[in-house]
Amino acid sequence: VQLQASGGGTVQAGGSLSLHCEASVSTFSAYTVGWFRQAPGKEREFVAVIRYNSNTLYADSVKGRFTVTRDNAKNTVYLQMNSLKPEDTAVYSCAACRSCILSSLRNSRHYDYWGQGTLVTVSS
Repeated sequence: VQLQASGGGTVQAGGSLSLHCEASVSTFSAYTVGWFRQAPGKEREFVAVIRYNSNTLYADSVKGRFTVTRDNAKNTVYLQMNSLKPEDTAVYSCAACRSCILSSLRNSRHYDYWGQGTLVTVSS
């Protein structure tokens, strides 16, 4: 499984960006896809996840501002980011797993496949 993340860029605080994560697998609908981010000098942190059944989970820091959706026909997961803050600045990566442990969806170690990151910069 190969994942390709795109859509990063520079935006002013309060603005919006939409990230895309496209997968190269025919059984994409069976995969859970998570978004993680890593800011300079900080550890990677969980952002959001959408399960194979489209159930979602968000980090408290982005809840109400970010929305994760999927289009299985396009093998793509989207992360719509609104009301962006300078502290959202990070490299955002998508990851996928098929036999995911429900209780560990926030843990990056439980994902099997990773895409390259895309940089999001939010200026104040």
